[in-house]
Amino acid sequence: MRPEALDAASGDQLVVGLNAVIFTTEDGEPKVLVADGPNDGEIALPFGPFDPKAHRTFEIGLREWVREQTGFELGYVEQLYTFGDRGREAPLAALSGGGSDARVISVGYLGLTFEAKPLKAAGARWASWWSFFPWEDHRGGRPPVLTDLIEPELRAWADEAAAQGVRATRYDRVRATFGLDGAPWNEERALDRYQLLYEAGLVAEAARDRGETPEQPDALGLPMASDHRRILATAISRLRGKIKYRPVVFELMPETFTLSHLQRVVEGIVGFPMHKQNFRRALDRAGFVEGTGKMEARTGGRPAELYRYRRETERAGGALGLTTPRLKDA
Repeated sequence: MRPEALDAASGDQLVVGLNAVIFTTEDGEPKVLVADGPNDGEIALPFGPFDPKAHRTFEIGLREWVREQTGFELGYVEQLYTFGDRGREAPLAALSGGGSDARVISVGYLGLTFEAKPLKAAGARWASWWSFFPWEDHRGGRPPVLTDLIEPELRAWADEAAAQGVRATRYDRVRATFGLDGAPWNEERALDRYQLLYEAGLVAEAARDRGETPEQPDALGLPMASDHRRILATAISRLRGKIKYRPVVFELMPETFTLSHLQRVVEGIVGFPMHKQNFRRALDRAGFVEGTGKMEARTGGRPAELYRYRRETERAGGALGLTTPRLKDA
């Protein structure tokens, strides 16, 4: 069906927006490329409308928008998800000439780069994951924001549903999503956790979308323009799951690296400390890396051997993903 026919049938104007989630790591810390949003003080992912006349493909349009807004040249990129919920706040509509009733379909892309390169455009910068999702970093134990703020608020939210007879349903969701009362923490449910916080009215975007002013806008991480924090959470969940069945983590690594560096990067992605010996045994079994015979230059301490990723294992079809053995009690 042609877009014009869909517009006429629905009474809405359709706008296709392109969003980019570009990840890198710096000293093992995961970072995302952000830019200034359409409104003063907003943080946004690189984004812009798709122009069917100027852009032969979505990906070409995406690369142009990222280059224009950040000065960054995209390398590895894959389609992430299509976001088309009616009622999403949509600054893209205004940017593309659409009216206030325009329905925005956002096509999200995930990109990976091994280097946090300097950015040429004003307002573009590399930002830590944890500044948007402080409850996701468990490398040093359970984050205080979980125990001190999120858990009490979510328990109270579950209790509020008692009068409607649905408290158990809410509590079960909270317990499973946030790993309460003995439930395991599943790092791949980053999107579920953000959406539950939004539903409970705890993140700043929930108040904003109700037309209210958040009381503590940064208490649960920095808010983002439109639904960009939701898109970012989707990308984090995707990457955390994908490294276990595809060796995409090596897109975040330089040509040569130490095994300690590789482990820090993986721990930064999954958000918890890993068992060093078990991680290295799994690497040996998978055949992902091989030593170069060269040593890392360092001041003091024992030098570490440099390794490289064996891309031929992926081409041969034998390489799956990385095993991420969690430290006991982590």
